[in-house]
Amino acid sequence: MGIRQLSAETINRIAAGEVVERPASAVKELVENAIDAGARQIEIVCSGGGMSLIRVTDDGCGMDASDLMLCVERHATSKLSEEDLFDIRSLGFRGEALPSIGSIARLEVKSKPHGARDGLGITIERGRKGAIQPAALNAGTVVEVRDLFSATPVRLKFMKSERAENMAIAEAVRRLAMAHPQIGFTLQTGERAPLVLPKGSATPESLLERLGRIMGAEFMADALEISGGGTGASGPMRVFGFAGLPTLHRQDGTQQYLFVNGRPVKDRLLIGAVKGAYGDLIPKGRSPYLALFLDVAPSDLDVNVHPAKAEVRFRDPGRVRGLIVGALRQALESAGHRASAQGGVLTLESFTPGDLASSSAGARVHDLGAHDMSPHDMGAPSWRGEVAPFQSADPSRFQQQAPSGSLHRARPAGQFGETRQAPFAPLVIPSADARGADLPLREDLLERPLGAARAQVHENYIVAQTRDGLVIVDQHAAHERLVYERLKKALAHGGVARQGLLIPAIVNLDEDEAAGLIEKAEELSELGLVVEGFGPGAVAVRETPALLGDTDVEGLVKDLAAEIASEGTARHLKDRLEAIASRMACHGSVRSGRRLTGEEMNALLRQMEATPYSGQCNHGRPTYVSLKLSDIERLFGRR
Repeated sequence: MGIRQLSAETINRIAAGEVVERPASAVKELVENAIDAGARQIEIVCSGGGMSLIRVTDDGCGMDASDLMLCVERHATSKLSEEDLFDIRSLGFRGEALPSIGSIARLEVKSKPHGARDGLGITIERGRKGAIQPAALNAGTVVEVRDLFSATPVRLKFMKSERAENMAIAEAVRRLAMAHPQIGFTLQTGERAPLVLPKGSATPESLLERLGRIMGAEFMADALEISGGGTGASGPMRVFGFAGLPTLHRQDGTQQYLFVNGRPVKDRLLIGAVKGAYGDLIPKGRSPYLALFLDVAPSDLDVNVHPAKAEVRFRDPGRVRGLIVGALRQALESAGHRASAQGGVLTLESFTPGDLASSSAGARVHDLGAHDMSPHDMGAPSWRGEVAPFQSADPSRFQQQAPSGSLHRARPAGQFGETRQAPFAPLVIPSADARGADLPLREDLLERPLGAARAQVHENYIVAQTRDGLVIVDQHAAHERLVYERLKKALAHGGVARQGLLIPAIVNLDEDEAAGLIEKAEELSELGLVVEGFGPGAVAVRETPALLGDTDVEGLVKDLAAEIASEGTARHLKDRLEAIASRMACHGSVRSGRRLTGEEMNALLRQMEATPYSGQCNHGRPTYVSLKLSDIERLFGRR
């Protein structure tokens, strides 16, 4: 068959297949046009999952007769200045949406500019354009699509159920509404009550309210404000939004929303940056709740890499990643010991009167102040005045008690080049009792976020009293995080001990990979890995991090070289070192089943309050739950 020119009708239908994958794609394109037109209120009505009807009404600037005639022509747009594809300041710019939709459906566009006396309309019937006619409407634009894919009936076989298509439409509208809280949205699909999002303002408070209406009240209760700025290759960069506490997460990424210059995107770089920022704060395979908005100079961004504009490419991905990771980590660290409010809610929901009766009968509770044994009688040193916080250090110092009650002794300290103090000083001597005989209830501790210790339950859970409720702490999980943060701090401040190799390990690599690795030699040295060039395509490894022990040097170096070549960073080594530190912290923490004195419990609570990320353990599980007194009284019918 010889080469021939495709007809305009076929070209339009091919373009429609790229731009309009399903009804939700058409809704997205039409709503983006309304946003670009300066609308303050947008109404979307759909029926039949969007295949029978899609109607989008806005109060934007409207179009006159000449604009109305051109808007349904391919590659006609008002959004591209001087044909500069690297200066895109709007959501749409190709001029493909309306003609593509018109080629596979019945499309009617009616519009009236502000100040105009009459409105006008134009109809396209499966690619055949009609004449402009008078139309009655308020200022703005109404776009109505009927019988979508009627010109390509085979496409209908690939559509999902009406309910599934309605859900996809709602998701597309929600994503655009999140990025534009100053615009009001109404969506009616006929299946349920309409989605109504009142217009607000461009303030963090209004944005959080909009996010809460979409992501749920649990997100609002646990959201941290994110804000950060930097400089890109051609101009300033800014990231803002809200992210959930690490203890608020889910199995999939459906509550993870990312936007670039107001455009919803699914970008691997941004997803990777979020994952790197949360790191070990959430369990593996789980995703945090967040909505992040990144603003960059248009010249530093290529949005023309996907027909649906769902993907973007950054001019300087390293700076973008660093900005997001830095802003997220700063917010997460500033949250300190704070844990998700959902923990207390779920705890209360798990109680029933029957559960309470059986639990109280079988619980082993060590009541503080119920007996007359003092800390001196227990062999633990007494603390005078303010309860002294314990110091986290060598994680091998503390092991679980042997059955005889003896305590395994530690290896010599100084492994990280700092003054050694016990991670939990009173635990050097085993506690004989957990009842803290002469420990009175200190009123000042009731004002602390984690309160005053009152009991130890099942030899693992500390019950503390606050002014308006109580807190239940998992002692092992909490201390594990404290020791881990101490170890990470040592790593971050150049305290990575090295071990020299008797014979340097020679690793053969691709020449480009070897060159990239040598460029990062100084950074790798700070992490305890000393490498140098050894001829073309090879490196010599002379020292490795002591934390890794007897490791596979060749495998480590090859993984690092590949990572540096693809991402420009050496996070793999950092991740491996932190994984080792996490395991050390787990084995060096206060074990479950260890009885603690009242002073020890209060010291643990105070150190948690002073340590970032202490609301979750190294595995991402919560370290404590907080219950309000009003909720407890409601549980017992007192309110």
